Amino acid sequence: MSKFNFRKFVLMLADIFIITVSGITLNYVLSLLPSYPPEASRGLLYFIVLDIITCVLMMLLFGSYSRMWRYFNIKDYIFSGVAMTAGFVLGYLVLLLLNLHPRKIFFCLFYLVATVGVLLFRLAFKTTFLRLIEAGGGTERQRTLIVGAGQAGRMILTEIRNAETDSKNPSAKINPVAMVDDDPNKLHSRFQGVEVVGVCAEIPQICKEYDISNIIVAVPSCEEDEKRRILDYCSSTKCKIKVIPYLSELLLKDNDPQLITQAKEIRIEDLLGRKPISFNRNKIAQFICDKVCMVTGGGGSIGSELVRQIAKYSPKRIIIVDIYENNAYDIQQELRIEYGDELDFVTLIASVRDYDKMESIFKKYRPQVVFHAAAHKHVPLMETVPEEAVKNNVFGTFNVATLAEFYKADKFVMISTDKAVNPTNVMGATKRACEMIIQYKAQTTTHTEFVTTRFGNVLGSNGSVIPLFRRQIESGSPVTVTHPDIIRYFMTIPEAVSLVLEAGAMAKGGEIFVLDMGAPVKITTLAENLIRMYGKVPYDEVPIIFTGLRPGEKLFEELLMDEEGLKSTENKKIFIGNQIQIDPTDMLYKLNLLHESAQENNSERTVELLSELVPTFHHQV
Repeated sequence: MSKFNFRKFVLMLADIFIITVSGITLNYVLSLLPSYPPEASRGLLYFIVLDIITCVLMMLLFGSYSRMWRYFNIKDYIFSGVAMTAGFVLGYLVLLLLNLHPRKIFFCLFYLVATVGVLLFRLAFKTTFLRLIEAGGGTERQRTLIVGAGQAGRMILTEIRNAETDSKNPSAKINPVAMVDDDPNKLHSRFQGVEVVGVCAEIPQICKEYDISNIIVAVPSCEEDEKRRILDYCSSTKCKIKVIPYLSELLLKDNDPQLITQAKEIRIEDLLGRKPISFNRNKIAQFICDKVCMVTGGGGSIGSELVRQIAKYSPKRIIIVDIYENNAYDIQQELRIEYGDELDFVTLIASVRDYDKMESIFKKYRPQVVFHAAAHKHVPLMETVPEEAVKNNVFGTFNVATLAEFYKADKFVMISTDKAVNPTNVMGATKRACEMIIQYKAQTTTHTEFVTTRFGNVLGSNGSVIPLFRRQIESGSPVTVTHPDIIRYFMTIPEAVSLVLEAGAMAKGGEIFVLDMGAPVKITTLAENLIRMYGKVPYDEVPIIFTGLRPGEKLFEELLMDEEGLKSTENKKIFIGNQIQIDPTDMLYKLNLLHESAQENNSERTVELLSELVPTFHHQV
């Protein structure tokens, strides 16, 4: 507060000096004119002193000294001009009451020169001296907008102020210029010298007006819909965006958390429109602890995250199976660095298509819990080689499930996809066939509990749109979207894996677990937001090209089949679809025909037989 009062006093002195110099200089210049009488200078001291008093009073009333001049915008200049005008008008009226009559030409010119001088000084201060101060030894401070004037926003301001004398502190590089808040009672309030200048809807305009380069979203307790709305406003700017996590995710230490260090870069998953799904960690721990766990496809995006999360729950051993040695090597090295000798795990290169090889693995390691993530998942590629999708997805699943049953694994958890619901492509149809195999096994086995988990698209997984969009943006290429109206359900990789683990923990056999994934997201909107997150303008700096739906692709995905009902679980975000009865004789007969066709690499016949096996498959070419 003392710093603020001193700054206000110095700024007042600057205005007094400008007004005084303007009056004296103007009087001197006019006195050089032959037509200007000497007696016109009488009372000059009264004129100047009175105008100083009235102008400073008006400037105080209009708030010109309450706002740091370095943050002046056009409205502040207008208010200062109006304050000077009001001050001179009031001064003139007082002079008339005192029976003092200054020459009108002098008074008008005095008003013009003083007002222009005051405004020019502010402009010069902002454009020159400000830049020298903000340089901070060569490193320009980031002009920052803080979203949220609540407790979190004020704590951030305190951290910044406390760090101003410590050049090594990251907070010292932040220059808080303004705040926004949707609470009307906080509008134009000031916190540590920073004004609440508007509401969240005005963020794009405020960022332009105040030359903002950095935004900190400090609303850790707001609802997800509200947070998404705020992030939409922020992502429409070219600013770098950081977000304070939810209160439940903040690390509080001795009731004095450092919020700025916990601020994260805006993530595309922040725009999904729902909170991260919470899971029953205790139940998962009981499910995994001291068990031999196998993960097929353990090097892939889902499989590797499964391995990471399983490792946290103290398994007896993890068996990582993958056909792609590079991925398998990466997760192997990651576990060695993270756990050293504390974690018992084995990395094996093998294909789920190879029954004999998989049997040798089951026979040697006797897994108690099997997570089956190995699959071909790319929709357009599987359209061109349907027999490969059948070999890997359908019969790879059949092999692993059969071995899990024979070697009496306790649980088998298969990872499916929303594309298995009323499939229109080969990949989705093969995953639906896998679901049917798992339900068939659940009906016929006496020991192993078979369960399916079904969810939508996974952000950042291999083959998902986000990595493709990122590569296109970073390379300067147009972003390609198949259709302007295409929508998808999305979830994060950790969410998908947590669902798999909790589903396995609560499985009794035969269930299809479905995650409530919130509102579907338009892929076009996702692309636009990702482009904005790179600080670019969609359609202008980065074109978006619509290429048309690919073979087998549909505008929207479904999570449940028509013949399946829903029943809730103890997790409000997880539901169970009713088991569909499978005719074992009919299914095995059709699987045998499908297997023969795939082995003969007969693409057309394979698709025909797949349609017979999966009645809901309506192939789109």
